[in-house]
Amino acid sequence: MNFFVVVPTLNAAEDWPRLTTPLLGCVPADRVLILDSSSTDETATLATAAGFRLHAIPRSDFNHGGTRQLALKLLPDAEILVFLTQDVEVAGPDAMSRLLRAFADPTIAAAYGRQLPRLNATHIEAHARFYNYPAQSSIRTLASREQLGFKAIFISNAFAAYRRDALIAVGGFPRDVIFGEDTVTAARLLLAGWKIAYVADAQVYHSHSYTWIQEFKRYFDIGVLHTKENWLLDEFGGAAGEGGRFVRSELKYLWRSSKPSIPSALVRTALKLLGYKLGRQESKVNSKWKRRLSMNSGFWK
Repeated sequence: MNFFVVVPTLNAAEDWPRLTTPLLGCVPADRVLILDSSSTDETATLATAAGFRLHAIPRSDFNHGGTRQLALKLLPDAEILVFLTQDVEVAGPDAMSRLLRAFADPTIAAAYGRQLPRLNATHIEAHARFYNYPAQSSIRTLASREQLGFKAIFISNAFAAYRRDALIAVGGFPRDVIFGEDTVTAARLLLAGWKIAYVADAQVYHSHSYTWIQEFKRYFDIGVLHTKENWLLDEFGGAAGEGGRFVRSELKYLWRSSKPSIPSALVRTALKLLGYKLGRQESKVNSKWKRRLSMNSGFWK
């Protein structure tokens, strides 16, 4: 099985040791492609020194889907493409092989691994990872939407792999989404009859301690995605039910582990809801404010 690892980067020098040292314990350096958005730090130099393949693009050309789609063109021999983000740390030398093992089943189009909270993660941050990435592996088909609803198309390109032929069959990654290219692609794959695997024993450390403003901006962008790609809601149902389950789970978790975090969690929940609802009304917001409200401000250029 011919595979390559693809890592989009922007000023990744600070993350470099955490990213590359464990990664080189999993795969040969020449199997790694760094897609760099014209970093102004030492990212390009570090990538070359590590023996990675390097391809630079203008920063203004970066797009969550389009840049990853470029990897298919640059790696024509890759049967499987594994995508990482620059802020992950691979957890163990067999993480990659465990993820790739899912593709022994020819009906699997994509597989993603378990994300564990980073060292010193906050309780709120840790719960999000435990909730979204359980300890049990699973395989999803289109029929899974009957039980899981919108959660059926959950996947994360922080650590995910795709079968090249399946990607091409559904048109590849979307090139015009604000973010969530992984969600859109997962939906297309399931609708086309493919399966998606969640591989719980293929693991990376990856989590974020978002500020209140960042939470708002992220959910503004989710609202924009759901508005511009409203077929996702038509096919897989709305996200409100899943959001309610998450909040209940979070409060229960914090009640046991960190009661002082509950007020912050409640404020975050309110900001997420406000951001999402505003994102759903993005057509009524002028471009200047969209750039201010969005975590992906470059999308609105």
